[in-house]
Amino acid sequence: MERPAPIISIGNKRYECCSPYYVSKGIVYLRSCVAAVLVPTSIFGSLAIKARFSDGPSVIFSGGPLVAGELVTGTEPDWSFVRGIREFELQLLNPANSRTLWIVEVENKLYLNSNYMGGLRQRFWKRWPAQAEQDGRAMIRIDGKRYERSLVRIKEGSIVERVAQAFSEKYPVEMTAAEVESETLWLFELAPRDQITNGGSR
Repeated sequence: MERPAPIISIGNKRYECCSPYYVSKGIVYLRSCVAAVLVPTSIFGSLAIKARFSDGPSVIFSGGPLVAGELVTGTEPDWSFVRGIREFELQLLNPANSRTLWIVEVENKLYLNSNYMGGLRQRFWKRWPAQAEQDGRAMIRIDGKRYERSLVRIKEGSIVERVAQAFSEKYPVEMTAAEVESETLWLFELAPRDQITNGGSR
């Protein structure tokens, strides 16, 4: 049988102390809450670390270097087949992390974008666009084949309108040239590596 909680007196007032039984129950409950938070966090962190060393990104996490797949070299391919490709894998050379992105082809050139770039917090969360602007060397993998490219940021020009239209027609988003010009959305061309080596913008 549970023992009654002790009574203490302070001045002319009496207080009932917590029963040891309820204290122990509270400790057990607190431990359960801590475990419920720490266990999923630990698993999530372990999966993220594992993905960093894998060949390419996973559904949730960015991955490591793109290793598998034929490395296509030589003359520039006919990129029209990319119109039927929804996603591709991009890996910067520095740092060598990979991620899955959207892609469009316009006039046999490849383009990708990065939205939500309007503030310092967003740019800190999405660091790869700034890294690509500093060093645009990259490897991409499309339909199992790899290509060496160089990312060049596009800030203005008539091509912006055509690329924005291509993205809006291919994906369930509305991309505008105004977003690119206001820098809330960054636009990159995936240029041939042998033409441009240091990224940059135009």
